[in-house]
Amino acid sequence: MIVLSYLGLLALIPLLLEKDKEEVQWHAKNGVCLLGAEMVLIAGIWIVNMVLGSGFLGCLWALVQLVIFLGLIGLHVYLIVKSVGGSRIKLPIVSDFAERF
Repeated sequence: MIVLSYLGLLALIPLLLEKDKEEVQWHAKNGVCLLGAEMVLIAGIWIVNMVLGSGFLGCLWALVQLVIFLGLIGLHVYLIVKSVGGSRIKLPIVSDFAERF
């Protein structure tokens, strides 16, 4: 269930089904908040895409997007590996927001 916590919308499964397990709930809340932060980031990227359009700046922006998305995939893999190992990784803004639930 901890692995599902960092796989996008699948984080809702442990959040709703494992209410008695504190560790799973912590990771699920962080996963849901991370998903929200990623949605805001993707909306921002979409807006920048509309402004830049195609051309030289658009091509450079495409490379920046690739680095961002590969970084997000790497972040998810890192969080899954660490959480399965029993660690809690606190993401600066996301974890603070998740603790409010």
